[in-house]
Formats: sequence, C-alpha cells, structure tokens
Amino acid sequence: MATWFKEKGWRYWHPTNQCLRLAEEVGEVARVVNDLYGEKPKRDDEKQQELEEEIGDIIYTLICLANSQGIDLDEAIRNSCAKVIKRDKDRY
Repeated sequence: MATWFKEKGWRYWHPTNQCLRLAEEVGEVARVVNDLYGEKPKRDDEKQQELEEEIGDIIYTLICLANSQGIDLDEAIRNSCAKVIKRDKDRY
C-alpha cells in the first residue's frame, strides 16, 4: 500500500488523525456487533453496515498508521503472537 500512496502522490494523515479515524472505525464495528448480537438493533432509518467491511476499514487504517511510522507489520504481529503464546502457555 505504501507504493500505491507514493504513486498517487498521497501523504498519510497526521498520526493523531489516524488514531481518531481508528477509534471511529472501531466504534462502527461495535455498532454492527451490537446490532447483530447485542441488545440494541439498528433503527429502520440507520444505514446497514457489514462486519467484514468495517473490520477491513480497521485493518486499512492500521496499515496506514504503521506505514506512516515505519513499522513492519509482519514483525509486529509475530512479536504479539509470541508474547501471547508465552504468556498464556499454561492458561487454558
């Protein structure tokens, strides 16, 4: 995606704006989950949203934030998985 941004001549938003966007997207996922499984179904006049699309928006926003900060997402997820495996090896 970083190559695509460069080809388009786009710049990433300021990290603060990216975090705010991420919070917005997480809220949209929460709204969909609440509609699907919670006690607050959508009103008839509310736009229907798909969980897959909203999760995709979170991933896209995280990729943008990581790219703007020079973070290697492959390494980040490997480190997170290793941390959870070590921490929870005897938990379940």
